[in-house]
Amino acid sequence: MDPLLDFTGKVAVITGAAQGFGQLLAQELAKRGAKLVISDINEAGVLNVADQIASTGAEVIAMKCDVSKNEQCKAMVDVAVESFGRVDIGVNNAGLAHEFMPLHNIEESVMDSQFAVNVKGVQFGMRHQIEQMLQQGEGAILNVSSMAGIGGAPRGSAYSMAKHAVIGLTKTGAVEYGRHNIRINAICPFFTLTAMVTNFADEEKQGKMGLSAPMKRLGEPKEIVAMMLMMLSPLNTYMTGQCIAIDGGVSAA
Repeated sequence: MDPLLDFTGKVAVITGAAQGFGQLLAQELAKRGAKLVISDINEAGVLNVADQIASTGAEVIAMKCDVSKNEQCKAMVDVAVESFGRVDIGVNNAGLAHEFMPLHNIEESVMDSQFAVNVKGVQFGMRHQIEQMLQQGEGAILNVSSMAGIGGAPRGSAYSMAKHAVIGLTKTGAVEYGRHNIRINAICPFFTLTAMVTNFADEEKQGKMGLSAPMKRLGEPKEIVAMMLMMLSPLNTYMTGQCIAIDGGVSAA
């Protein structure tokens, strides 16, 4: 196996792994030798993903986790350490969107739910991953932000607010823990064909959304996960504090 993408023996914890980026990343890491603890608020869904991965011979543990609950994020790390002895990789992927609406119509309850899952959920994950990585003397964390985290998102202001906060957490964490050999980066996808998009946009709407990208299409989940793998590569040891746009050229226009 190419050493660039050889994760043999690495222990990864991934939130939001019942579908989308989390599911695909878990499957790809397992193919490359990683041991996994995967979670999702959708317990049946994440157990099904774990069964699929386990059938290939990979080591995987699945558990329910509401990332807005600090103690449940800690439990993920505890399970990884108890079962596999360490945490090499933390992927804070769980998140939720909200219905498109003008900023002046956003209710406090929408902001509360965005902050609870998309911000606190990332901080809770980072907190416990970092505590373990400090004991080990190394580790890599990847947070999932969005293009809405590095630019404006008309009619998605609460989501944009939360994803901007993920960028702040990522950069601040990278500065604080770089001296401890803990790398912290974020990935910022444009609209991608995961359930978060397909559940509210039919094919016609997806086509219109894709026209805003220079490549004139939406992203495919495998394209995002390919970059996630490279950002987490055991040989990618000097990259930290970066928030990488995977956007079909949107940020270049």
